[in-house]
Amino acid sequence: MATIKDVAALAGISYTTVSHVVNKTRPVSEPVRIKVEAAIKQLDYVPSAVARSLKAKTTATIGLLVPNSLNPYFAELARGIEDYCERNGYCVILCNSDDNAEKQRNYLRVLLEKRIDGLIVTSVGGDDSGLATGLKAVRTPMVIVDRALDGIDVDLVRIDHEHGAYLATRHLLELGHRDIACIGGPSHTRVAQMRLAGYRRALNEAKVQVPASRTLESDFTSTGGYTAAAQLLAGNPPSAIFAGNDMIGFGVLRAAAERNIRVPGELSVIGFDDIQMSRYVYPALTTVGQSILQLGEMAAELLLRRIATPQLPIDQRIVTPSIVLRESTAPLAGVFAQYR
Repeated sequence: MATIKDVAALAGISYTTVSHVVNKTRPVSEPVRIKVEAAIKQLDYVPSAVARSLKAKTTATIGLLVPNSLNPYFAELARGIEDYCERNGYCVILCNSDDNAEKQRNYLRVLLEKRIDGLIVTSVGGDDSGLATGLKAVRTPMVIVDRALDGIDVDLVRIDHEHGAYLATRHLLELGHRDIACIGGPSHTRVAQMRLAGYRRALNEAKVQVPASRTLESDFTSTGGYTAAAQLLAGNPPSAIFAGNDMIGFGVLRAAAERNIRVPGELSVIGFDDIQMSRYVYPALTTVGQSILQLGEMAAELLLRRIATPQLPIDQRIVTPSIVLRESTAPLAGVFAQYR
């Protein structure tokens, strides 16, 4: 690989002058600039990003930690972050922890070793204590997305999970449903806990009692939703299911289709997150959410602002989701909604 000294030798000038041309640190004459650029092109020279970052004390690079890149929610979130950073001259390094807390902590160390300018973290939600301990020592500007961490007082962007689940359950109640099951995420995650709390709040407010057997724990995947739905739909199925996220909802739709249970004629299903795929499954999934791309852009905007002005007050934004009506929910057969 060609070096700056190779370029200087071919152009017949000092490597200091080549550096001024490459980094635009000092004006040079037009003939010299042309000679340097010709030598760079001939040698296919690529400037050292490491050397430039050491001199400029910035890498123009953002680290992004996600728990599961296979989950479309995090893919869409990452796209929003990347789009905003690219428009503002920053690159993004994506690290996927596969819902593994130890892997997440290792990636955090690697990113910090690369002297990133900022960090965006979405937690795996399980063993947060180790991650929180690691983040407390971090002096790099940081934004946390989706899942807050105890003891980490930094900029935050997340959906109001509890209120969103409340809206989803209330929507089913307003359609006349009373036998409403819930397939939630892993109980050790705060997101699942908050969404379950919203589901229960709506039922309590409506004075509707649902057997404990109607509340099942899953993981935030279609496979988990399918397995839990198969259990719920055996024997005496509920009239409606609140799925803890859209991926769980997709699994529910599959399980219902295999049992010839019509959605929404015999079973209403509502999800959470409003990932793009929810528009294209059949029937299209009614869900609760907010633009995930916009959430990503909001997180990136907060981070770049923090990098530029570290002394700003902490900004924690809780985004209120809304119902996205599609095809998978309908009034309980023969019943018009009475609950308001």
